[in-house]
Amino acid sequence: MFRVVSHSDLGGCGDGMQVLREGAALYVGHYGKSGMGTTVLDVRDPARPRIVDQWPAPPGTHTHKVQVAGGLLLVNEERFRGAHSWTAGMVVYDVSEPLAPRRIGRYQGDGDGVHRIVWTGGRYAHASFTPAGRSDRIWGVFDLSDPTAPREAARWELDEEQPEGRRYAAHHALLEDDVAYLGYGDAGVVALDVSDLTRPRKLWRLDWEAGGGTHTCLPLAGRDLLVVTDEQMTDGPHAPERFVRVVDARERRVVSVVPPPSGDFAEQPGRFGPHNLHENRAGSYRSATLVFVTYFNAGLRVYDLSDPRRPDEVASWVPAQEAPQTNDLFVEADGRVWVTDRFVGGLYCLEPEPELAELMRARCSSPGSVRAG
Repeated sequence: MFRVVSHSDLGGCGDGMQVLREGAALYVGHYGKSGMGTTVLDVRDPARPRIVDQWPAPPGTHTHKVQVAGGLLLVNEERFRGAHSWTAGMVVYDVSEPLAPRRIGRYQGDGDGVHRIVWTGGRYAHASFTPAGRSDRIWGVFDLSDPTAPREAARWELDEEQPEGRRYAAHHALLEDDVAYLGYGDAGVVALDVSDLTRPRKLWRLDWEAGGGTHTCLPLAGRDLLVVTDEQMTDGPHAPERFVRVVDARERRVVSVVPPPSGDFAEQPGRFGPHNLHENRAGSYRSATLVFVTYFNAGLRVYDLSDPRRPDEVASWVPAQEAPQTNDLFVEADGRVWVTDRFVGGLYCLEPEPELAELMRARCSSPGSVRAG
C-alpha cells in the first residue's frame, strides 16, 4: 500500500529517531548509538533527500527528539544508556531559514535531562524530564518567551505510590483544547487541566491491569476518543504483548484494542509492538479516523477507526532490510510519509498507492491534496 520514494542512510548514521518536516527541511534526531545528534536534510526533491547539516550529540548524551514550530527548533539533551557523564538540557535553534539552523539558546537542566518535547508554537513548550532528586521522568512546562534563555515555568508529577514492579514515568502530552493527555508509563493515561499551562491540575487517570509503558495519547479531534500506544520495551522473541488501545475520554474506559499485525513478528529478534503515532500536527496530514502507527519490526501500520469498536488495518509497510526497527514517522499534508529506523536503517520516504491515497483524501480533515505513489 506504500511505494518507497527514497532512502537515506543519514550519512552512515542510521539510528534515526524523531522526524519532522518544516518547509524545505526535514529534521531527524538520532538514537545515539552512532554518536550523531541531529541531521538536517533538504527534501524539496523527496526522491533525492540531501544532507545539508549534521551535528553530533555531546558525549554521553542522546539528542533524539526534535520539535519545530514558529521559526524555532527544539532539541533535547538526555543521559544516554547509563553514561557516567552527560549533558542535560534543551537547545533552541533559530530556523527562520529552515535549512540553516542557528543555535541561539539553551535550557540548562540537571539530573538525567530532557526526554520528549512537545512544541507547537506560542509561549510554552512542554516535555518529560528527569530533574535532580527524581528517580524517573516527570512532566514540565518551559517558557520560551525569550528563546535565548528558556526557563522552567511549571512541573507536575503523579502523586501516587508506585506499586512494586511498575514504572511510573512521564513520556509526553498531546493537547486538545484545555486538556493535556499524558502518557505515564505503567500508570497509563493521565488527563490534566491545562487551561493555565503553568498550573496543571489532574482531572483523571486510566490504566490497565497489565501495565505496559504508556507512550502516546493522541486525541481524535471532536470525537472524545484517544488512541493510546504502550511502547514495547523488550526484545523478542516472545516479549510481553503491548497494544494500541482506543479510549473513550468522556467515559474514561477502553473501547477497543487494535488487533496487532498478523505474521511471525513476535518470533523474530528485536522489538515487536507499537511505539509512535503520527500526531496530527498543524500543517501535516490530519485525520480523526485514520491512524498511523510505527510497530518496530512490523514496520508501519495504518488503522481505520471510523467505528472505534472495530478497528480495521487498512495498510502496512515493512522495510526490506535486516532486523528492521521502525521507530517514528511524519505524514505530510499531501500524504507523503517519512519513516525512521531506530538502529541502522536510516530514513525512508513513502507515498501511498492509489487506493490508500483515495482513502486518505476522503478521511483528511486538513487542507491539502493527497497524492498517490
